[in-house]
Order: sequence, then C-alpha cells, then structure tokens
Amino acid sequence: MLLIAVPQIVFPNGDVSPSARLFPLIILAIVISDICLAALAFRHDIGATVRARSLVEPWVLSIAALALAFTALKPGGLGIAYVLSMAAAALASVVPALRAFGLVGGWAPDLAALRSLVTRNLALAGADITEWGARRLDIFILGRFAGPEIVGIYYVAQQIASLPQRLKSSFDPILAPVLTTNLAAGNLAKVAAHVRQISFWVGAAQLGVVLALGMTGKAGMGLFGPVFAGGALVLAVLLTVELLAAQAAVAESALIYVARGRNLMWSLVGVAIQIGVSLVLVPRYGGVGAAAGLAVSALFLSIVKSRLLARVLGHPVAGWRLSMLAAGGAAFATGLLVMRTPEPVQLSIGLVAILGVYGGIIWRFGFKGADRLLFARKLRTVPLLDEPEVPGLLNVPPTPRKI
Repeated sequence: MLLIAVPQIVFPNGDVSPSARLFPLIILAIVISDICLAALAFRHDIGATVRARSLVEPWVLSIAALALAFTALKPGGLGIAYVLSMAAAALASVVPALRAFGLVGGWAPDLAALRSLVTRNLALAGADITEWGARRLDIFILGRFAGPEIVGIYYVAQQIASLPQRLKSSFDPILAPVLTTNLAAGNLAKVAAHVRQISFWVGAAQLGVVLALGMTGKAGMGLFGPVFAGGALVLAVLLTVELLAAQAAVAESALIYVARGRNLMWSLVGVAIQIGVSLVLVPRYGGVGAAAGLAVSALFLSIVKSRLLARVLGHPVAGWRLSMLAAGGAAFATGLLVMRTPEPVQLSIGLVAILGVYGGIIWRFGFKGADRLLFARKLRTVPLLDEPEVPGLLNVPPTPRKI
C-alpha cells in the first residue's frame, strides 16, 4: 500500500504511469511462492524450488523480455517480463503445494494467534531487513561521495561477485528442515555437525569460484567496456566479502531458531561497523573503500555469529579445513600464471585451469565420506567426517504425507 501510494520510492526518476503504480502488487506473488516453497521444503521436496526459481522464473523472464522487445510494449517490456516471471514462479510453486497439502477448508484468521506469530518473529524479520540493508548500504554511501561512473563500475562488480552468494542460498531449502528437525528433538550435536558440514560445502565451493573470478577479474570486468577493467580491485574485495560472509550466513541459519534476539543485535552492530568504516574510507578510496567497509563487517559477523552459535550449541561449528588452504594455494599459484596470458585466454582456458586445479585437490583431499554425498546420484546414509556417531545430513526421518 505504501509503495502504491508513493510510487517514487520504486521509480525515483518520475513518469509513473497508472499501470506502473500497481507494480508493487507483484509482492503478493513473491510471498505466495516463498510460503509454498518453504512448506514443500519441510516435505523434503526441493525439486519444486529448483523448477520454480531456477527454471520457470529465469526462462519466462528471458523469453518474455525478448518477445516484448519487438512490440509496442518495448518501453515497459522489462517490467512486464519481470511481473510475468514472478507470476509464473508463483504458479509453479502453488501447483505442487496443492498436490502435497490440498485445499484448506474451515479456516478463518485468528487475530490473537497472528499477533503472537508476528511478535515472535519480529527479531527474525529485523535480521532479514538488516541483511537486506547491509547489501545496499555500500552503493548508497558510495553514491553520496562518488560520481555515477564510479557507482556504475561498482554495481557491475557487485553483480559478478554475487555468484558465490548463490552457492550458499542453494542450500537454504534443505538446511532449515534439517536444523529444525534436530532442534525440536534436542539434538544439538547434530545441529552443530550439520552446520559444520554445510559451512565446509559452501566455503569450499565459494573459494574456488572466488579465486577463478578474482584472478581473472580485470579481463572479466573488461567485457563490459575498457573503463570497467579499472574495477578489478573492487571485484576482488567484493568476492572476498562473499567468502567471509559464508560462515556467518550458515551460522545465522541456526541462530534464527536458538538466539534470534542476539542474532539481530549483532547484525545491527555489523551494519554500524560497515557504516563507520565506509564513511572513513569511501571519500578517500571510492569503490574500494565501500567494498572494504562491507568486508570488515562481514569478517566481524562471521567470527561473532560463529562463536555465538558454538556457545549456544556447546559444540564447534566452524567449517574451515586445511584442505581448503592447500587447494586455494595451488589455485592461487595457477592464477598467477594465468594472469600473464592474454585476456581471451584468461577467460577461457585460464578460468578452467584455476577451477580444475582447485577442484581436483579439494575433491581428492577435502571431500571424503559424507562430503561426497552431495554429488552422489543416489542418496545414501553416510556418517559425517568429524562426528562418526552422527547421521549424515540427508538422513532425516521422513515427514508423514498426511497430517
């Protein structure tokens, strides 16, 4: 209602048409999709999330945008394509949810219950909003001290650096049901073991991608134009941010259930640190300063939230292993050689070489036992590496099909 009443929040450049004013209604489709996919995750149906978010949404967006580019609707084609993709994703989420749960009958809103639900989840919502804001503060502060060209270069680097973040979010659908199942049973050791293993999976995958994209950053940024190549250092720092933030993000997946108030408090402290460091560095270093502010905040939250979760659970939760250091060192050395080659070679053979060296070493010496379950064609029960008596991540008691 607020965004419809004040459309300038969504369209700051003005020229808001009556149809554009209704654009925020797409929020309803996004929320419906989120709720359905979250419910299906607790039935261990992750395929629905993959179909809705990784297949239906991007394909509808691309096809609709391409089709509308050759019609009279071309000026608003991207907005229309986005609305169509979100609506299609919502439909792809609702259909499997109806199959799994059926229609609800005889239900009416219970205001007291809803008020209690909102109150209990205020800290969770606050942490979510804080995380959202932290990921946009850097560009906001940079825009106050730098010109649009610098902000544009930073934005492109930010989009490239978002790739490692996707690796973590791909584990979210299964991580929440696994953690809540064990928390409800009081199995804190299992919760800590799952956090350790997911942290290793995410960190190991991210490190390889970060090294490959970072060491070929100048060539990669140069694809957008010669002036963008100067943002290679910004890209490297932003990639480091994603690597540092991985441990905090996985730890937060458990903290929102066991210490949501303290999790929110530390998230707010992290934002304050980011603002302080950015205000000091951005006027002097521009985009690098904005990225550095985000990096300092990410490192702080990674340490604090991991230690908080370990203290609450009574078990270690850090997922870093020496095998990652060995694989990263070898990949870094390969990257130094790749950087001496022409840019087309860096973006073709070089990227593959860095990822190949890293992947080969981490697979041989890092991924063992339960770790390789992630890549198995057929899921099977395998003990966790560092806690043999704890069942593997995917060994979760089946949820009844009917309640």
